[in-house]
Amino acid sequence: MQTRRLTRLAMLAVIALTIFIIELRIPNPFPIPGVKLGLANIVTVYAVYRCRAGETLLILLTRILLGALFAGNIMSLLYSMAGGMLCFVGMLFLRRGIPERRMVLASIAGAVLHNLGQIAAAVLITRTPQVLLYFPILLLTGCLAGTFTGLCVQAAARTGYWGHGSGI
Repeated sequence: MQTRRLTRLAMLAVIALTIFIIELRIPNPFPIPGVKLGLANIVTVYAVYRCRAGETLLILLTRILLGALFAGNIMSLLYSMAGGMLCFVGMLFLRRGIPERRMVLASIAGAVLHNLGQIAAAVLITRTPQVLLYFPILLLTGCLAGTFTGLCVQAAARTGYWGHGSGI
């Protein structure tokens, strides 16, 4: 891998991790586990459309692993990994049918898949099917958060903020 490309991927991972850490410091107005904006996913959606699949996976895994380490919550690693992987795989399929100018749709679907992965992990870890009662709320908040993050990534891609057209 070229040094320039590796540097860009590292920068995207750092941006995602920084956003994740900042978001951790924002008090959650919802008393429901798993409800958050997921702003670090702005970078993931962007990378799905602008990077190779393996590179996007590398950015995502870096953010998830270091995010769990920096947050001091290793248990969240399992939930984030389950949600992140389902979201990643789903968005790889979606990018074939959803054009870049409609990234917001992929972002919404990715947020829903992320929540689905987290719920599945919660059911497996806790062995408590009642956790499924959270899913309708997570579905609604995931759609709202996915819309917001999708609009952010579309705006960033349009402005060229992350090197639009630079071969990332």
